[in-house]
Amino acid sequence: MNRSEIIDWATEIYEDVGLSCVGRFLEQAPGRKAAGMLPVYVPREVVHGAGMLPVGIWGGGDRLEIIKGDAFYQSYICHLPRSVIELAQAGRLSVLSAMLFPSTCDVIRNLSGIWSMLYPGLYVRYLDVPQVLEVETGGRFWQQEMRDLARDLGELSGVTVTADRMRRAIALYNQARGLVRALYEQRCATPWAIPSAELYVLLRAGEVAPVELFIAKMRAYLEAVTNSPMRPKDRARVVVTGAFCEQPPLGLIKTIERAGCYIVDDDMLLGNRFLTQDVSLEGDPFEALADAFVRHSVKCALVFEPDPQGKKSLMKKRVEEARAEGIIFAAPSFCDPALLDQPMLKAGADAAGIASIAFRYAENTGQFQQFREQAGTFADSIKLWGEA
Repeated sequence: MNRSEIIDWATEIYEDVGLSCVGRFLEQAPGRKAAGMLPVYVPREVVHGAGMLPVGIWGGGDRLEIIKGDAFYQSYICHLPRSVIELAQAGRLSVLSAMLFPSTCDVIRNLSGIWSMLYPGLYVRYLDVPQVLEVETGGRFWQQEMRDLARDLGELSGVTVTADRMRRAIALYNQARGLVRALYEQRCATPWAIPSAELYVLLRAGEVAPVELFIAKMRAYLEAVTNSPMRPKDRARVVVTGAFCEQPPLGLIKTIERAGCYIVDDDMLLGNRFLTQDVSLEGDPFEALADAFVRHSVKCALVFEPDPQGKKSLMKKRVEEARAEGIIFAAPSFCDPALLDQPMLKAGADAAGIASIAFRYAENTGQFQQFREQAGTFADSIKLWGEA
């Protein structure tokens, strides 16, 4: 399997807004079921352990015209929920037997209520992700949430969720997260060998494909890029942040790099690496997952930060770890978590003397010239003067 074949496979899945690849997977064996997951974080191990395929739902991007979806939401919220409703109303999410809505923001909370009204025969669950990152409080709460979810999904799929099934699921997703981390580390080390657009479509495919297949594709891709003959170009190394929920168009990712930047770190598709270390396979699997969440989850806008200085120091740490030269604050329009965090993150970056720019996008943005000019000027300023 060569590199271009892997990217072609991933791109086909990325462009498949109707989830036909999920339908084909379900048809291959009687009784298979799939559960849709809104961004950002749902414990996929629980879905897999209950015998269901976890499917990330990211909207239709720039490949879907919104007609019915606009009737459900006001204009001053992000584009993602309208896009997701449009997909469902068009029958493109009919392969799903469940929909899971994590507590990312008020919009996704409300979307879970709309879903319950529109599709009363479908299993719908709103997941309260813990905000107190302590084992005895947030950890115990999260354990119970996951146990309840496992019980409900097991009843839906006809699978008894045992500790052994959960450990096997955890072991698989430990492998997947390890490979995602390895790809991010390799891109940071040699960004010219791993274009961010390629990495992105591969990870988007992993939101839909069975985890075993995703692991095989990532291993093959990592082997291919490790031996890449591509040479570095004189580009600015940047961190892109703010894109953890509604995703940027693929064209925007390409535009940033074509404008003279190497993206060496980002928070896109954050759910596939939300846990930064392997989950223990010892003891009770739900306790292990809860412990991993409270001790080793990504620092981001989705989890409460009790230290007032924590947000301000975050970007300095990320820039140092990625050996970046600047930050692009790229957030979806009307994304409350990203835009509320941005002033604190930027204040910390400014205090540390880190160059930055900011712009907003929507998942269906189709014109990129203004972004190219802004990113290109930013890259030039870093190379010429070391600051924006």
